[in-house]
Amino acid sequence: MDQHLISTVNRLQDAFATLGPTTNPIDLPQITVVGSQSSGKSSVLENIVGRDFLPRGTGIVTRRPLVLQLINRPKSDNDEADEWGEFLHLPNQKFTDFGKIREEIVRETESKTGKNAGISPNPINLRIFSPNVLTLTLVDLPGLTKVPVGDQPKDIERQIKEMVLKFITKPNAIILAVTAANTDLANSDGLKLARETDPEGTRTIGVLTKVDLMDQGTDVVDILAGRVIPLRLGYVPVINRGQRDIEQNKAITSALEHEREFFENHPSYRAKAQYCGTPFLARKLNMILMHHIKATLPDIKARIQSTLSKYQMELAQLGDSSLGTPSNIILNVITEFCNEYRTILDGNSQELSSLELSGGARISFVFHELYSNGVKAVDPFDQVKDVDIRTILYNSSGSSPALFVGTTAFEVIVKQQIRRFEDPSLKCVTLVYDELVRILSQILQKPVFKRYPVLKDKLLHVVIGFFKQALVPTNKLVLDIVSMESSYINTGHPDFLNGHRAMAIVNEKMNAQKPVQVDPKTGKPLPQVQKDNLGAVPIGMNPDENGGFFNSFFATKNKKKMAAMEAPPAVLKASGVLSEREAAETEVIKLLIQSYFNIVKRTMIDMVPKAVMLNLVSYSKDEMQRELLEKLYRSDSLEDLLRENDFTVNRRKEVQKMVDSLQTASEIVAGVN
Repeated sequence: MDQHLISTVNRLQDAFATLGPTTNPIDLPQITVVGSQSSGKSSVLENIVGRDFLPRGTGIVTRRPLVLQLINRPKSDNDEADEWGEFLHLPNQKFTDFGKIREEIVRETESKTGKNAGISPNPINLRIFSPNVLTLTLVDLPGLTKVPVGDQPKDIERQIKEMVLKFITKPNAIILAVTAANTDLANSDGLKLARETDPEGTRTIGVLTKVDLMDQGTDVVDILAGRVIPLRLGYVPVINRGQRDIEQNKAITSALEHEREFFENHPSYRAKAQYCGTPFLARKLNMILMHHIKATLPDIKARIQSTLSKYQMELAQLGDSSLGTPSNIILNVITEFCNEYRTILDGNSQELSSLELSGGARISFVFHELYSNGVKAVDPFDQVKDVDIRTILYNSSGSSPALFVGTTAFEVIVKQQIRRFEDPSLKCVTLVYDELVRILSQILQKPVFKRYPVLKDKLLHVVIGFFKQALVPTNKLVLDIVSMESSYINTGHPDFLNGHRAMAIVNEKMNAQKPVQVDPKTGKPLPQVQKDNLGAVPIGMNPDENGGFFNSFFATKNKKKMAAMEAPPAVLKASGVLSEREAAETEVIKLLIQSYFNIVKRTMIDMVPKAVMLNLVSYSKDEMQRELLEKLYRSDSLEDLLRENDFTVNRRKEVQKMVDSLQTASEIVAGVN
C-alpha cells in the first residue's frame, strides 16, 4: 500500500513535469533536499540509492532541480538487469550503466544552462528501478552558496535561494535539511532556510553528515535529542564517502558497511545505532512521505477537480482551434452578435444586472428622464420679455393700432420659441447613439472578439459607420417634427386656451388686484370708470398723456419741442413702462403662448422618442445583420478577419497542456481510496 501511494504521487509528478516548476497547478507531497555546497547532499542521495550516479566536481554541480523517483522492484529471474534508470525526457530508454546516467544529467543540464555556472528552475526527472531501494521521491536542489566563484553569476546566491524557496515554501513539501556535523549547527544554511519557511519545524527533518570527521570527544547526541534546534521529525546522523573514497572508487556497499560499523561501535551512538545511518534514513523518509501523502491526498483530489474545471472553462472561452471554415465562423459570430444586440435592447438578456441600468433601460431613461425634463425646462419667457412682446404687437399692427389682440404677433412669438426644441431633440438623438455604441462596446468584450482582434476592429468600424449612417435620417426626422410644429399653429387644438378665455382670466386677475374706493360719508363704493375687457378707456376719456408705449420718446421733451414735431430717431425703442391696457394685452398674449407651448411640449416628448426609435433603434435591430453580412461575410479576406492574436494562440496551447495534465492526474487519483 505504501509503495502504491508513493507511486501514485510519482505518476502525478510525471503528469505535471512538462508544465515546468512555476506553472504546476497542484502542490504535491515531495521531499526536497537543501543544504550548502559542501554539506554532502549528493553523497546522501547516492547512499540512499546505493549507486554512484550524480555529477561530481567543484563549484555548483547541481544546477537544475533533480526529481529523483526511487521505485522498489523485486529481482527478476530472467536475464534482464535488476537496476536501471529512466529519464522522463527520454521515454522508453533504459540506462543500466549508472555512469551513463551521470553523463545524461550533465548533458541535459547544459542544454538549459549552458556550460557556464548558471542555474535553471526546470527540473530533470529521473526514475531509478531497483530491488535495493525503498519507494521514495526526492528533489535534489542546487547547493546554497555565499560568494560567486569563477564564472558564476554575481547574484548566484540570490538566484539559488529564490529557486530553493519556490520548492520548500509549498505546504506539502517535506524539507530534508542536510548539514555537516563538524560545523556549527546555528550556521547551517539549510536549516536557516528551512526555519524561514517552517518556523515550527513541523515538516523539516535534519540529516547530519560527516559525523566521523568530528573532533575527538565530541558528538551530536544533544542535537539528536532536540536540545539544540528541535525539529518535529528529528535528526538522522549518516556517514558518506569522503573525497579520497570517491577518487579511489570505493564501492557504496563498502561505505554503507563502514557506516554501520561506526555507529554500532561508537560509544555515543551504539545504544541507538538502529536510529542512525542511511538505511534508517531511507526507511524514515519512506514512512514520513507515505503518511504525508495519506493526509494530503483528499485535498489533492479536490484541488485537481476544481483546477481542471477552471482551466476547462478558460479553454472554452479561448475557443476551439477548429470550429469549421472561416465563412461558418464569421456567419456564427455575426448571428450571435445580432442576437445579443437585440437581446440587450429588449431587456431579455440572461445576465440582467441588479446593480445598474443597462441596454434598452438606459435608452428609456434618455427618453423619459433626460429628454422629457429637458423639454419641460424650456421656458418661452426666459428670452422674450413683456416689452419685447409689446414691440412685436405694435410691429405686427403696422400703421393702425390694433383693435384686438394680434394673432400675427402670437404666431411670430410661438414659432420663434418652438425652434428652441431643435437643440434638446438633436441632443436626444446623440444620447441614444451613445447608448447604442455603449451596447456595442459591451458585446465586443466577449471572449470571441478578444480571440479575433482583426474581426473585432472590422466589426466595430462597420457598426459605427452603420449607426452614423442611420443618424442622418433620424436627425432629419426630428428636425422635421420641429418644423411641422412651427409651420402651422393650430389654434383650434382642443387643449388650446382661446382668446376669450384668456381675456376673462386677465380681467379677473387685474380686477382682483385693484383696490375698491369707498365714499367716506356713505361707506358705499364709488362708481368706477368702465373699461372694455382689455382695459381700454372708453372714447372721450384721456389716459395719462405721458404713459403708454411711447413714453420713452416723449418723456424728456417739453411742449415747445413737442410742437416742433421732430423726426423720430433712427432707432425707436419701446418704453419699459406699459399702460394698463398694454399690460393687459401682454398678459393675454403670454397666456396664449404658454397654453400653446405646453401643447407642443407634450407633442415633442411623445413624437421625438418615436422618431428616434423608428429611424435609429428599431432600424439598427432590423438591418444590422444585413449590413454585417454585406460588409463582412462577403469579404474576400475572411481568413485575415480570423487571424488570432499571439496571446490567444499561446495561451490556448498552455491551457490545453494544463487540461491534458490535469485530466491525466484526475484519472490517476480516481482509483485511490
